[in-house]
Amino acid sequence: MIKRQNLQSMAATISKGLPGLFKNDRKISTFNHSHSSRRINVANIGFNLKGCADYREKVPNLKSKDVGFYKTRVFTLPQQPFSEVELQLQDQKRNHGVLDVNNGGSSLPEKIVVAVDVDEVLGNFVSALNRFIADRYSSNHTVSEYHVYEFFRIWNCSRDEADIRVHEFFKSSYFKNGIYPLPGAQKTLNNLSSFCNLSVVTSRQNVIKDHTIEWLEKHYSGLFEEIHFGNHFALDGESKPKSEICRSMGAKVLIDDNPRYALECAEVGISVLLFDYQNSYPWCKTGSNNQHPLVTKVHNWEEVEQQLVSWRFSSHL
Repeated sequence: MIKRQNLQSMAATISKGLPGLFKNDRKISTFNHSHSSRRINVANIGFNLKGCADYREKVPNLKSKDVGFYKTRVFTLPQQPFSEVELQLQDQKRNHGVLDVNNGGSSLPEKIVVAVDVDEVLGNFVSALNRFIADRYSSNHTVSEYHVYEFFRIWNCSRDEADIRVHEFFKSSYFKNGIYPLPGAQKTLNNLSSFCNLSVVTSRQNVIKDHTIEWLEKHYSGLFEEIHFGNHFALDGESKPKSEICRSMGAKVLIDDNPRYALECAEVGISVLLFDYQNSYPWCKTGSNNQHPLVTKVHNWEEVEQQLVSWRFSSHL
């Protein structure tokens, strides 16, 4: 398990051989936002705080009597309107009598601890893997063929051979540069961070730990508190069940695309959002997970956000 405070030194080490990947203002502030601008949240109404130390330079002819008026303009309402989910969250607060502590009301509910998978949830792993298999082994496959998330069954080879191919994939540019974030993930996670403590729980192997951290920093910087690796299907080292990882970190919710992990975690009392992006993952449609009361199917990141907002003030969690 890797905590946010430890990621700074790790990313700095990784970035030594990767010039240009980390910008100057983020090179040492792994998983922390730049301090070039600040945002103040008052009862969930955003105010942008703009620097005013140089107001005389910006307005050289400003008269002394007008300074106070000019300074008041540093606080401005955000230009973008509230999203439907943000408005729904405000309604939920009012309906449950939840007020902002700064206004003398009761405190907000504690943040929900949410575990988030990586492959097929944050990024399109299988699509990149298929491109590698097609070029290296002249074997063409599409995502629609993966009725189970066990590659040896799809590729018609032994489990050991499939593991070897996957580890070859890890060393290729298809893996290092060919996995892209899923649409809506970054925006939704940013919204969820206001009432969720987000951490990564992935079955990925220890051998790709550094690259995984680097990829998360590049696409999801500042969003995750911890990163846990299960080391499943590894050529060496011990593996750890996702249910054990989730319980150890106090996770109330897991967002995952694998029905086996979904059922495993649901059986120990963890609510699961089974992620079937655009209803396109065949492996999500098998097994008894859909009948478990703690497993809820979602088809995009917007549905993830809506579900977590509705759960926040309910007795579900």
